[in-house]
Amino acid sequence: MNATSRTVIVTGANGAIGRAIARQLAKQPAWKICLVGRSEKKLQRTAEEIARLTNNPQISVGLVDLSRKSAIKNFATNWQGPLHVLINNAACTPRDRRETPEGIELQFATNVLGYYWMVDAFRDILRQSAPARVVNVASYWAGGLNIDDLEFRRKNYHNDEAYRQSKQANRMLTVLQAEMLRPDGISVNACHPGDVNSVLSNNLGFGGSQTPDDGAATPVWLATSEAVTEESGKYFERRRAVHCRFTEDCAAIEKLYQICKSY
Repeated sequence: MNATSRTVIVTGANGAIGRAIARQLAKQPAWKICLVGRSEKKLQRTAEEIARLTNNPQISVGLVDLSRKSAIKNFATNWQGPLHVLINNAACTPRDRRETPEGIELQFATNVLGYYWMVDAFRDILRQSAPARVVNVASYWAGGLNIDDLEFRRKNYHNDEAYRQSKQANRMLTVLQAEMLRPDGISVNACHPGDVNSVLSNNLGFGGSQTPDDGAATPVWLATSEAVTEESGKYFERRRAVHCRFTEDCAAIEKLYQICKSY
């Protein structure tokens, strides 16, 4: 893929890992990178920095609140040209329970529904651009999914529990999306990026032992490598496919998908 022009969206591009992903991808010859996030000022600074460091002038920005379906739909409707790679990377970990203007718990809206809505909104464009790829940046820090209380309306909110739940959901939905999009020539894989010191990890009470470039390595590899051309519906850590126990319960995956579809 490296020798061919590609257009890529990186969500959460203002975060530590998102910036590193975008910068590494911008080093690919002829690749166009669209940085997506909520702060126009930060996005513009990041775009200018990446263009300067990589000598790639084809860096654009997309101002999108990824917790809101209407914003994502509007972004996709106004998209022009092909899209070959979608990297769902945006995530948040607020320490207190917050809701979007639509009344959806913010972490679920951003970390789970945001991924789902981006894939759904760009499906036709990805299909027209095929072969195409979706990379869902999940985490090995995942588990405890309560499918009957995804928004913490019954039990007390805890941001670490909400985050782990959202990353499990990312990994579960990846399997179903892979099956749905396979006929369209679109692969969908999930990965753990790495333990990077960031605002997100600090909110969870962690630091990080890896650099942002280390954290970006596996998502970038899934976006660019010939080695994973035929891979779809899998979960990766350190550029290796790892068995994911969350993908074994087909009934739970289908239920989660139907819930997401209802929003």
